[in-house]
Order: sequence, then structure tokens, then C-alpha cells
Amino acid sequence: MLGGLAYLVLTNKSVVHPVSDGITKNDGSKEGENLMTHGSGKFRRFWRKPPRLPPRLSPDEIISRNRSIQESMKREEPEWVARQQKVKDAFIHAWSGYKAHAMGYDELMPLSHRGVNGLGGLGATIIDALDTAMIMGADEVVHEAGSWIEKHLPERIEGKGQVNLFETTIRLLGGLLSAYHLSGGSQGRIPEQKGPNPSIYLENAKNLADRLLTAFTASPSDIPYSDVVLRDKSAHPAPDGLSSTAEVATVQLEFNYLSYLTGDPKYSIEAMKVLQHIKTLPKVEGLVPIYISPQSGQFSGDNIRLGSRGDSYYEYLIKVWLQQKGTNFSYLYDMYVEAIKGVRHLLVRKSVPNGLVFVGELPYGKEGGFSPKMDHLVCFLPGTLALGATKGLTKERAMRENLLTFEDMENLKLAEDLAKTCVEIYSVTSTGLAPEIAYFNIEGNSEGGPGGGNKSSKYLNDIIIKPADRHNLLRPETVESLFYLYRITGDSKYREWGWQIFEAFEKYTKIDSGGYTSLDDVTVIPPQRRDKMETFFLGETLKYIYLLFGNSTTIPLDEYVFNTEAHPIPIISRSV
Repeated sequence: MLGGLAYLVLTNKSVVHPVSDGITKNDGSKEGENLMTHGSGKFRRFWRKPPRLPPRLSPDEIISRNRSIQESMKREEPEWVARQQKVKDAFIHAWSGYKAHAMGYDELMPLSHRGVNGLGGLGATIIDALDTAMIMGADEVVHEAGSWIEKHLPERIEGKGQVNLFETTIRLLGGLLSAYHLSGGSQGRIPEQKGPNPSIYLENAKNLADRLLTAFTASPSDIPYSDVVLRDKSAHPAPDGLSSTAEVATVQLEFNYLSYLTGDPKYSIEAMKVLQHIKTLPKVEGLVPIYISPQSGQFSGDNIRLGSRGDSYYEYLIKVWLQQKGTNFSYLYDMYVEAIKGVRHLLVRKSVPNGLVFVGELPYGKEGGFSPKMDHLVCFLPGTLALGATKGLTKERAMRENLLTFEDMENLKLAEDLAKTCVEIYSVTSTGLAPEIAYFNIEGNSEGGPGGGNKSSKYLNDIIIKPADRHNLLRPETVESLFYLYRITGDSKYREWGWQIFEAFEKYTKIDSGGYTSLDDVTVIPPQRRDKMETFFLGETLKYIYLLFGNSTTIPLDEYVFNTEAHPIPIISRSV
């Protein structure tokens, strides 16, 4: 734990500077100014001058600052320090399996002891896990991952074929940018730091993004294509011609930050066009269908949900606004507020007989029937609601400073209710782990069907888990929301719930030879194992649990936004 804090430079924003090592020039000179003002119309104001930056700390000052954070960590309750160490041990165990059997592949198959490439063959686990290792102080992992990136990633980016714009942006581009920041950014390698010079991460991020930009520039509309061929710098739509709304609207944090670091606005311009365009489209009380056409720029179909293909659209409305506060993107906050009102009115219901609050779906639009189906993915929403209510401040501080509206308080209450539901979806199963999808009994529409297997659960008759939905992919969304709610409310129950979930992961998904595995059925003991360790288990799930058990000064929520893959990105402070 202590070693990791030397990476963070976290309570000091001075680590975020445009690079000056030959990638780009942005030193306030005329050349840098021209870069920042390039672009059309509405974006010129955003980039019209370089950001004001606080004084740069010396490496010695950075170490002194980090040591003061370490001392505050030591004052944490011993129980939670010990539990946090167990999470770090789990991360090392997961990495050891990947390193032994799948190094350089995207993902580990821990039962087969081999690797598999399902994300383009860019070594996704390495990049997704890197900033987690930095935060935890897993120095050896940082060195191994950083060395692999320095040696192998450039040729992979140059030579690989098709990748998905969204997955590659959130996992790899986001991971590289976060690693660049946490390792010291443009100050270069700081004492006590492992791994390559930070510029390696930014150079690879820029090379990757230059190829991903083709998804935007090749499209006839402001909506990007879903897939890119890296070696050809070409792009094309998915087989059905459509893009997912969530996917096209969940790349802006990363592209904005890359523009900020390089001084080249092209990344932000292309990404923000998407949200500018969606702003003009008709919506259903702020809610949007889950598909959109790059050909026409219009939504396709009527399916509205906050699960797969819809989820992170709503998440990035508030997070991109928070990232860009002080700029002319207030329309994003307005879109977020309208959408959450629509969620409350159209999608929030209570189960019977015990009144669990949940978010359902409108598969045929507002005029069609309501489906009491809730993906585990929807469990991101409590955290997003809490963040949107307090803007990253603690509830106590936001109330003391009179910053919370009545609507904010309602959304915070909804966040707490939904978090309880998400936890009960875990508790209702025999393993204590959540299924991929749950259904709820509601008044006048009893789904019927099997429960989760835990006969002692109060909510056994409220929650239905269908046979096809019983699998668990080691997903992070619930522990993500517990992290946000603990940071914002200070209520220790969120930590306790997180510990219960972590213990269930340890008991049922840990593989002795290294790694953790997805499960086929969480309702039976012993559960059948699926032989797959998703990259997000290291990049998100274990990171959020580790931060949940730690000190709130590590990655403070009023200075960072997490991308949808849990890569922390600094909030950009700009003059208006």
C-alpha cells in the first residue's frame, strides 16, 4: 500500500501538464496557441488558450506530499487496513495467473492455463490492470506491465486488425492516460517510481487514438462507426450498420484528456461532436434508445434501458460535465438532469412483496410494456446518482455549504435505495454473488420462476433469476457504487457490504494456480466455473474494493473522474 502512494501525486494537480518531449508543443508560445485554437466554431472557445496550471512540485516535494498521505493511511482503522491488504493480495494472485499463463494476451483462461485474444490482441489485461497496480503499490506488477508496454505495445498497435472503438478507448486508451498521470506525467520518472518513463504511456495513447479517430472521420455523420482496423487506419460499421448509443457516448473523457495533454484539439472535437449531435435528437423524457445509426445520425428502434448498450451514456453526461466544468458544456448537465427525471418517472418501480426499489426497461418504448428486468450493469447508477447529487463532495460538506437542491437529495435517496437492491441481488443467491440479470415481481405482474437459492433471504420472493441469466462475470458495478456512496455519505455499511462481496469472490472464484474465474451459475454450490478472467476484474472490481476500504484522500472525487473502466482522469480546470 505504502509504495503505491508514491505513484499518485494525487492531492496535487500539478502533475497534469502538456508534454514537452517531442510529442507536441504547448508552452504558451504562438505555436501552442495555434494548436489550441484550431477547429471549428463552437469548439474554438473551448480551446482558445492553454489552461492555467498550478506551480510544478519538485520530485522531493512530491515524495514529501505522498509521505504525508501515507501517514494518514496509517491512522485508518486497523481492520480496514488489513482488509485492504487482502484485496491487494487478491490482485497479485490474479496477476500471477495472468503473467504465468497469458502474458501478452488480452485475457486469462485460468482453468485452461492459457490466454485468449477477444479485444484485438493488444494485451488488454496488462493495460487495464496497470493503474490499479500503481494505486496499490504493487511495484513488481507496475514494472512488468510497464516494461511490456514499452517493448511490445507499439508494434501491436501498428500491426493488429479489428478492434471495437468503445472497448479499446475505455480499457486501453483510458488505462494508458491514467498510467501517464499517476506515474508523474510530463515531469518524467520520479524517485521511487517503477516502470518506464511516463512519456511511453502518452506516446502509445496518442498512436492508438490517431487510429481510433478513423471511426469518427470515416463516418458520414457525427456518430462514429463501431469498429476500427488499426493497421489500415480504416473503420466500418457493425454488421447490422448500427452503433450502440452507450458506446459512441462513452469515449469523451478519454479523448478530451488526450487533447488537454497534447494541446491538439482534434481528439476532443471529434468526440464531443457526438454529444452535441445527440443533444439535438428527440428523446423520451431525456431517455434515449440503445441504438443509433452512423449512416443517418438518428436513433434506431425504441428499446430504452440503463443496462447494456444504454448504461454509460447517462454516466458520461455528468462525468464529462464534471471534467469540463468552467467551459461551455453546461448542456450536458441539463441533459443529465432531464434523463434522471425520466428514469424516476418511467423506469423506477418497487418489487412485491417487500418493496425493493429497482430500475426496469422499456423494450418497446414509452408506449410499450414495462419489463421488470434489471441487468447487473445497471448497478453503476447508484454511484452516478450520488456523484451527480454532490458533484464529488461529501454529503456533509455539500449540506453544510447549502449546495444540495431538493432534487439532489431525492437522487441521493434513490442512489441508496438502489444500492441496497444491488446488494440484495448478491445476497439472494447461494454463493453470495450476483447473476448477470435479475427480474422482479411487481404488482399485477408476477414473473414467477426460480429464485437465487438462499432460502434465508428476505427477498427470495421479490427477485427471480432465470436459468440463462445465472452467470457471474466478476463485474464491478455494485462495488463501484458502494465506493461512491461510502465516499459521499461516510456510512460504514457500504464498506461492510463490499467486504461480503469480496469474501464471496475469494471463496468461489479464486483459482489456486493463479487468477479468478467467471461462474456459470451463482445459485448452486459448488458453482460451475466458466474459465475466463475478464480484464475489468483487475481494472475495476478489485480497484473499487481496494479504494472502498482505503483513505478518501486517494483519488479524491472532487479532483478526479473515473472513466467507465475505473481509470481515474484528472478534472480539467480551465479559465472561462
